[in-house]
Amino acid sequence: MAKEVPAKTHGIGVFLELRRRLQSGLLIVGKDVAQTPADVAVTSGDSSLHIRTPRGVLYLTLPAGVTFEQGSCIPTPAGESCGEELHFRLRISVERSTDEDSSASMMKTLRAKKAYCFYCQGCMTRLLEDRVFKRVLPLPNGNWNAIVDDWCCHPDPFANKKLLPRAEDCLMGDSFVLLARDGSCEQTLTEEVSPVGTDDSQDPKKPCRRLALISCASCSSVLGEAVAPETLKLYVTQVVVEPAVGDRKPEASLNRSLFVERTVAARLLEVSNSLSTYHFSVQTPDGKAFLLLWLLNSDSIIASVPETRVGTESSNGSPALHSPSPRATRALKLLYIACSDTGIQQRDIVTSWEVSVIGHPVVLPLKVCEELLQVMDDSNSTLPASMRCMRSYEVAYLRL
Repeated sequence: MAKEVPAKTHGIGVFLELRRRLQSGLLIVGKDVAQTPADVAVTSGDSSLHIRTPRGVLYLTLPAGVTFEQGSCIPTPAGESCGEELHFRLRISVERSTDEDSSASMMKTLRAKKAYCFYCQGCMTRLLEDRVFKRVLPLPNGNWNAIVDDWCCHPDPFANKKLLPRAEDCLMGDSFVLLARDGSCEQTLTEEVSPVGTDDSQDPKKPCRRLALISCASCSSVLGEAVAPETLKLYVTQVVVEPAVGDRKPEASLNRSLFVERTVAARLLEVSNSLSTYHFSVQTPDGKAFLLLWLLNSDSIIASVPETRVGTESSNGSPALHSPSPRATRALKLLYIACSDTGIQQRDIVTSWEVSVIGHPVVLPLKVCEELLQVMDDSNSTLPASMRCMRSYEVAYLRL
């Protein structure tokens, strides 16, 4: 059965979603914060939104170039959630901002003939010394084998062949890079053979495969695979890549869940823009679908403030020194279903995706798939009750 929608907002104080393309927004205020629309007043400040409630004024910092249109906030029906939430519609003005592309992943910023260093995201150990690539090339998308017959009028010339990089190549997949091994790998990386596909081991037609897993020698985090004796496959969720500039060390590693969130969000956006696809099947290396994603909006700006943080400003009307103003951030809005979900409607959707092959494959290590699902569930739990589900899907936002 589908998950029941919670009756309460579970501590949701204020939720804001702005749409840059539509130049409009939705504001939701929990009734633990304000009882009637008359209790809420919205005004604009210098690059901020001021939301006045009986508890005080909440200051939300807006991205550069986004401003609220004074007097445009009006109440709107909250539907079945009217007993727990107040809904408002508002209008915004959006100017082209220079930081719109700041979320680009390292996959988009790698360039030929420039030096880069690769670091373990977990412990920030330098894995690969200054790498200069003569060629930085994209690999065919994940379904290229399925359509190769449409390219050729003779037998498949790529049958049983792997696309591998030369010594100074960097080949980029949707969620990984392929690099040639060099001497700097011996001290920083370890290799261990691990079986995959054990669930199918009872089927003689599906023998158990083995992967040569590549890990960080310092913290033992799995970074990728050795797809050939001299070729490394490193997942973008496991490494940090920065230009090599003298002895400069990268900044401290981001919180792990935030790194996974931003890295995956940036890649989904880039793949969606390049291939005009909005359905993604997050898979483990053995080809099993783990999570189905449906990208709805890529222009959202969101802020979610718990009920406990509304009204924490100081008495003089300005944010308290120890409580910085919440910041509205760019995000992708997605629908998602975990393939392990036992609900009848969810299983029907998973089957229909598999039969129709409509999800663009995004391969990630099993542990990263689990981390991503946790990020999605955490996002879903912070949403107002009225926004957590859509049809038989759950709703989540991935910040850019």
